[in-house]
Amino acid sequence: MTEELVIVGRVGRPHGLDGSFVVERPSEDPQRFAKGARLVVEGEPAEVVSSKRVGGGRVAIRLDRPVERGVELAVPRAELPKLGDDEYYVFELVGLEVVEEDGPVLGRVQDVQPYPANDVLELDTGLALPLVEECVRQVDVPGGRIVVASGFAGDT
Repeated sequence: MTEELVIVGRVGRPHGLDGSFVVERPSEDPQRFAKGARLVVEGEPAEVVSSKRVGGGRVAIRLDRPVERGVELAVPRAELPKLGDDEYYVFELVGLEVVEEDGPVLGRVQDVQPYPANDVLELDTGLALPLVEECVRQVDVPGGRIVVASGFAGDT
């Protein structure tokens, strides 16, 4: 496959004896893992043959073929829904440089963690910044940077 792929989950622990597994770090799109959905697994297409909600709101699925734990589940980027202004996919933020307004470079986004109140940008320097309007002033994906308000990084 030559399409750009986006990771939408990872094969987690087994769930039952039929080859089902819990999806780790799943996409927020509930249809992504619905019965009949198509995923790309290890570069090959795979189909979801069963899907159910399990404890804690997690989803357990079974694919049309066996897969190893830890393998990434992906979809072609072209299949992702278009987002509105000021909306971004996590994969678009990872790797962006984070700078303080009129200040220093704070690091690069290593991950975005979902928390109950808001998502948090985790930087490669160990800083964690809330992904809220009061903190994040500008996201420039094409320019490769995020500008944050002064004071959120503490003493830098």
